Amino acid sequence: MSQESTNQKPTDEVDVVLIGAGIMSATLGAMLRELEPSWSQMIFERLDEAAQESSSPWNNAGTGHSALCELNYTPEKNGRIDLSKAVGINEKFQISRQFWSHQLDNGVLDDPREFINPVDHLSFAQGDDQVAYLRRRYEALKDHPLFNEFEFVDDKEGFAKKLPVMSEGRDFEAEKVAYSGTPQGTDVNFGALTKQFLTAAKAAGTEVRYGHEVKNLTREGSHWKITAKNVHTGDTTVTKAKFVFVGAGGYALDLLRKAKVPEVNGYAGFPVSGLWLRSTNQELIDNHSAKVYGKAKVGAPPMSVPHLDTRVIDGKKGLMFGPYGGWSPKFLKKGTNLDLFKSIRPDNIPSYLGVAVQEFSLTKYLVSEVAKDFEDRLEDLKAYVPSARPEDWETVIAGQRVQVIKPAAAPRFGSLEFGTALVNDIDGSIAGLLGASPGASIAPAAMLELIERCFGERMIDWGPKLYEMIPSYNKKLADNEDIFKEMWDYTQKTLKLER
Repeated sequence: MSQESTNQKPTDEVDVVLIGAGIMSATLGAMLRELEPSWSQMIFERLDEAAQESSSPWNNAGTGHSALCELNYTPEKNGRIDLSKAVGINEKFQISRQFWSHQLDNGVLDDPREFINPVDHLSFAQGDDQVAYLRRRYEALKDHPLFNEFEFVDDKEGFAKKLPVMSEGRDFEAEKVAYSGTPQGTDVNFGALTKQFLTAAKAAGTEVRYGHEVKNLTREGSHWKITAKNVHTGDTTVTKAKFVFVGAGGYALDLLRKAKVPEVNGYAGFPVSGLWLRSTNQELIDNHSAKVYGKAKVGAPPMSVPHLDTRVIDGKKGLMFGPYGGWSPKFLKKGTNLDLFKSIRPDNIPSYLGVAVQEFSLTKYLVSEVAKDFEDRLEDLKAYVPSARPEDWETVIAGQRVQVIKPAAAPRFGSLEFGTALVNDIDGSIAGLLGASPGASIAPAAMLELIERCFGERMIDWGPKLYEMIPSYNKKLADNEDIFKEMWDYTQKTLKLER
């Protein structure tokens, strides 16, 4: 008899298993507890704490992604600013605001200032071409109901008043600059939000097993058998569940493969790591109050758009710049160097090869980024903070992301996807989330989609409760300005975002 068999514990049975103690599992768990309070839930987390990977506040920028300042969400096509992606993402973030507000009203969440704070969202343009584009973008957005209180500033005095840290030492005569944006943005600590959700989950009876890594998923009739290993003792446990959500970040794809979910055949993952520069100078931190997004470099992935960010973590204001692209074969920050190589299978080799050929500019960009030292990174920062000094900044390792490579028909073979993708089995008994930004910001909208896909037969019964959780459910706020205003005022007050 094997050692693993000897140390195996009795089988547990629950209704729902959530893999990964990050914001996605925490959100889905909260929704299902309200929709079906009688269902038992269990969470497996390979680390010893919640929200230590992508949900950790220093592993992401904390931008409440509502497309207010992210220029890659408003591309220009044939001389026209395309707002479709920006509007879609903004709509989804309004769902987040409503869901969090409802959870606060119900006592599931307690202190909104622990996880969300008002911070200006601004876009930054350098040079005549960028400034002209930014003005066109502003003109396209300023009268849209979802993008309120927008402004455009391209004069030295206005720029310096709003962004003193970005103005000091800047030669305004040598290069034209401008900003556009709104004070209606937010900074979100997804780690704190996750922990509030999980505190409520445990109080409601959810068992959270930290230090337990799920090693295998197999179907047994109408149930899933989840085999997990205690990373400290080596003991294995077997749990049976009717429904499984794989919210394991970069490891989600591998676990869905182990579960033999046919919908992921041909899928692959491309790991992208990154670094931030974090300010250690309190004067700089105090004098900058905005999230300022610029244009991505040629060949850079959208998640590598440079931005100078005000953060509010554990009640303390911070400032960081980045991210700087990097590369690691790990699929999680605390993964292994074998992750990428173990993910290569016969069915996804064409996807990898197709992306290798098509995304040469991305490869070139990552190679150049990896080769940078601290002084090189400081030079990039000086485009935003001209007076930046090395003694005022330190390097921080960002979270690890895995970009989804979807299988595609010949001659492309595979396409690199920048976004968040939901995958589920045909019978809706297992689902997982793949990809990256806007990710955490739209977790409630993503989990709503999961619920609709996997529990479709229950949607009529659950309808009243869903409308209670998200009052604008099934409505397009962009087409219902009165409802948007009502929801905006409600969430502003409940989330304590009024300045």
